[in-house]
Amino acid sequence: MDWGYVHRAWDKWASANVGSSGDPLKAAILLNYDPTGPSRLLSTIAEQEGKKTLPVELSQFVDFVKRNKLHTESFIIGSNQYIVTSIHENWFCARCVNTLKPAGEGALVMQTSAFVLVALYEGSIGSASRAMAAADQFTWQLNRRNL
Repeated sequence: MDWGYVHRAWDKWASANVGSSGDPLKAAILLNYDPTGPSRLLSTIAEQEGKKTLPVELSQFVDFVKRNKLHTESFIIGSNQYIVTSIHENWFCARCVNTLKPAGEGALVMQTSAFVLVALYEGSIGSASRAMAAADQFTWQLNRRNL
């Protein structure tokens, strides 16, 4: 695995898309993920921006992804609980059910061969479209290198 490439690509992408006012994403987390690996091996946080999360806080989310019961269960990231609203081949969308934000909050989860990208955004349809474009841009870079 070319960790140098992943780190450089993340830094460039995150600085343009995550955390600042006007950016499409409020936070993003990149998990090193191998769904075929032994269950004793935890997925690790490869990169994160806009939200500091501990690996143990993501264990329920990783279990949720591994169980693949996306429409029948919810998942938690930080203090937010999400339900899946649409499922596609390598990604899914979710909305936060306990947000205090008037326009709501959402999550996009995209999987590549070696990673899971969790992209968090605030807002509704327009914000979701901008978040999708940003998340897709980064996963395209990883997929280009079979990562």
